[in-house]
Amino acid sequence: MRFFDHSQYVELTVHFRCNLSCEHCMIEGTMDRLQPQSMEMLQQVLAHNRATGRWQGLILTGSEVTLRRDLPELARQARRHGFRHVRIQTHGMRLAKMDYCRELVDAGVDEFFISVTAGDAATHDAITKAPGSFDRTLQGLENLDGFAQVITMTNTVVTARSYRQLPVVVQLLSHLRRLVQMHFWTYWPMGEKDEKNLIVRHTEAAPYLQSAVRLARRLGRDVEVKNFPECMLGSERDALENTQPELFIDPAFWTEFDRNGFKQCAHRDACNSTQCLGLNTAYIDKFGWEEEHLTPVSPRTADPKGTC
Repeated sequence: MRFFDHSQYVELTVHFRCNLSCEHCMIEGTMDRLQPQSMEMLQQVLAHNRATGRWQGLILTGSEVTLRRDLPELARQARRHGFRHVRIQTHGMRLAKMDYCRELVDAGVDEFFISVTAGDAATHDAITKAPGSFDRTLQGLENLDGFAQVITMTNTVVTARSYRQLPVVVQLLSHLRRLVQMHFWTYWPMGEKDEKNLIVRHTEAAPYLQSAVRLARRLGRDVEVKNFPECMLGSERDALENTQPELFIDPAFWTEFDRNGFKQCAHRDACNSTQCLGLNTAYIDKFGWEEEHLTPVSPRTADPKGTC
């Protein structure tokens, strides 16, 4: 089974500002227009959970949530309303300050989902457009590794710049004791064209992605791969997990998201996968349908629960 049951978590976008300019950011064009969830909505979610116990965990996300000065108070409120876990999604740079890490942990944040864009400083900092960001993110992970009550997760977006470094990222973080799960999210451009030329052909990315999954699993990590054809993951196809927690976000986000045009595949009618999102419009525009590389998942190999 998966390390996390996504149905036991609820996710709120509480901030839409960031101090990085990651080239793969999918909301960079809408960040100034998207509105974070109001404090009233947050209170409604908290009150509902206290009354019903519907969720075990609250995820605070958006762009860079550590820029919110009241983030520790939000965590304290969540804990008081019965949430057993509070997770933040972050680039991790502010966590390089041990005092801030301790403040968040003391407030009740016990899960940290941290973006590590590449396996070396030059590539990572080129992606984030922020010199020194790699070192600060890694220092944040090192700081968190000293808290017994904390677990960490990482995410690396698979792009034309980063895909060859996926196994390097796994090896780089192999010593971390609190790291329980690694995510690899295949890039999508939130549009019909790959204007930044960041989409990598699946046949090129697959060997590196499979290698990273195998290595992470040998280290005892759970792995989740997002937005990659299941049939092209080979023996690691059970790492594909496209389900997500219930999300509260500005509805305008979905208008942009729908431009991706997911779930396109020449073999869609014959495929029994419950997790695969197929190809998106920008990928097809760039590389075509690639039906010769895709294979329908048979009922025998498809997992009806979408879990390993």
